[in-house]
Amino acid sequence: MDGREVMAKIVGSIVDPLVLLIFSAGIFMFTWGLVMFLTQLDNPEGRQTGVRHMIWGIIGIFIMATVFGIINIITETFGLGDPTSLGR
Repeated sequence: MDGREVMAKIVGSIVDPLVLLIFSAGIFMFTWGLVMFLTQLDNPEGRQTGVRHMIWGIIGIFIMATVFGIINIITETFGLGDPTSLGR
């Protein structure tokens, strides 16, 4: 097993699921903020809390999408994505 195969397994087994988990947390945070905002329409403080959650959710989604893109660029550049495609 060479270094490329090890890196491919690390990226496929650890990094990709971790990025998707954090991406899902961002989506959850945005959704939770939206629910808080809609249920607290009569409370300015509750609405502001909901807006903050939505903003942080959007920021998290953007960061994770960027990280996912960077990881894909790196894996494609160095041929780390699919172990069966190594050497092409």
